[in-house]
Amino acid sequence: MSGTETSRWVVPLSDVRVDAELRQAVAETLGSGWWSMGPRVADFERAFAEFIGIPHALAVANGTAALHLALLGVGCGPGDEVVLPSLNFVAAANAIAHTGATPVFCDILGDSDLNLDPEDLASAVGPQTKAVVVLHYAGFACDMGAVRALAAERSIEVVEDAAHAPGATYEGEACGTLGRISCFSFFSNKNLPVGEGGMIATADEELAERVRLLRSHGMTTLTWDRHRGHAGSYDVVAQGFNYRLDEIRAVMGMVQLKRLGDENRARERIAAGYREALDGVDGLTMPFDGHDPAASSHHLAVVLLPAAADRDAVRAALSERRIQTSVHYPPIHLFTQYREAGRRPLPRTEDVAGRLLTLPLYAHMDQSQVNLVIEALREALP
Repeated sequence: MSGTETSRWVVPLSDVRVDAELRQAVAETLGSGWWSMGPRVADFERAFAEFIGIPHALAVANGTAALHLALLGVGCGPGDEVVLPSLNFVAAANAIAHTGATPVFCDILGDSDLNLDPEDLASAVGPQTKAVVVLHYAGFACDMGAVRALAAERSIEVVEDAAHAPGATYEGEACGTLGRISCFSFFSNKNLPVGEGGMIATADEELAERVRLLRSHGMTTLTWDRHRGHAGSYDVVAQGFNYRLDEIRAVMGMVQLKRLGDENRARERIAAGYREALDGVDGLTMPFDGHDPAASSHHLAVVLLPAAADRDAVRAALSERRIQTSVHYPPIHLFTQYREAGRRPLPRTEDVAGRLLTLPLYAHMDQSQVNLVIEALREALP
């Protein structure tokens, strides 16, 4: 484990490695004297676009900013509805609401697949639906064939929430290239961590330009352009935001991007060990059985507890053994802010809500840590 903040845990939920390469990249950037968005951000954008195979990638401050800009980019606003799975982080619903649109929640497929149910998505789409935000839960791609067919039929936009899925694929296509626009997160617990940061990707040049303007105050030139003497002034052509990424996080992203393939494969091996030891044992199940493990980024290792288990007690028992766990996610529609009268029924989401448990998963977990998690979980079950 790499930092003092994780020292209370024998097995933290996630962890980062800080090595000489990362330190040197940051130190060189600090020494350059240019820390705001500039050439290193541009390098990171080009490298990420090449990695997923798309023409345009735009680095932003965080994954929530990416969602907000993507939704604005495709035209979401007051009077619109945007459908999303309730089993997601609340940032997705908040980003929709911040555009003035209304979030409409859809159900998941069930215990074996925690991604959205295309049939319930179709039922949730109405005359005011502008877009759907699809999540690739835990790094397993949702049924994008069905989603894209529905979107084409109903003339709605597809925004990919690929926060869990850098390096994941769907039928050979990279996640993040499957909708009109996609969003990634580089938060510290993500597969490509830089602390805070995100990326927007699209093949649509006009959409990329619209998002680029909104990212930086609606200004027609950047501070870096003016610093180099490439522009002497600027115009403002949109009501934009300060959603830029800085140079320090960009160089961290470049280092992490080079490692992403190897780290995803390491996550795959650890997740396979969990699945072999826990799936179908003591009433436990592990979703996504039968999915191609090589196609997933394995962002999360999630198990479903047996109905008789007290999740809080299980988590407390693991915590006593200094094993950190979490829940991904409390369904958004059950939060006070989104608990609307007359909401749509989401029985499968609510069925799994109390049984979800996220186990530690990061690329440099050693086998003794994996074994400890398995042993402690099984002993904690009734």
